[in-house]
Amino acid sequence: MPELSQETERMRGTLPFGPAEVSGPSMVPTLYHGDRLLVHWGARVRPGDVVVLRHPFQQDLLVVKRAAQRREGGWWVLGDNSYAGGDSTDYGVVPEELVLGRVRFRFRPRKPAQRSPFALVRWALSAVRPVLCDRSASRRLRAR
Repeated sequence: MPELSQETERMRGTLPFGPAEVSGPSMVPTLYHGDRLLVHWGARVRPGDVVVLRHPFQQDLLVVKRAAQRREGGWWVLGDNSYAGGDSTDYGVVPEELVLGRVRFRFRPRKPAQRSPFALVRWALSAVRPVLCDRSASRRLRAR
């Protein structure tokens, strides 16, 4: 499950926007291990948004998931990689107060092997992208 660095927790209290770093495969192909995120803390969440939340059982752990559906008692969250697990199918509905913010942008760091001019241009064109709302998340939920 994607965890976020402890630095993320310190930044959250001071600014409305802050950085975070992903570790883990549960949001592939949207987010990869090592991606950097720009999080809007306290933003309104809608179904399909990628959100940062406290893990319901380990509240010192911050995770990133997709808010699939609003339910009684909170949000049903899913990872984009259904094989990785670590989402509401494991721990149920996440209470509203544990959902901390919405992911706005992701930045993919350059890999050391990307040295040719063509590879650098390709990386520059794809490194920073907005993380958009995926309305198909609720359809995936119904299919399970």
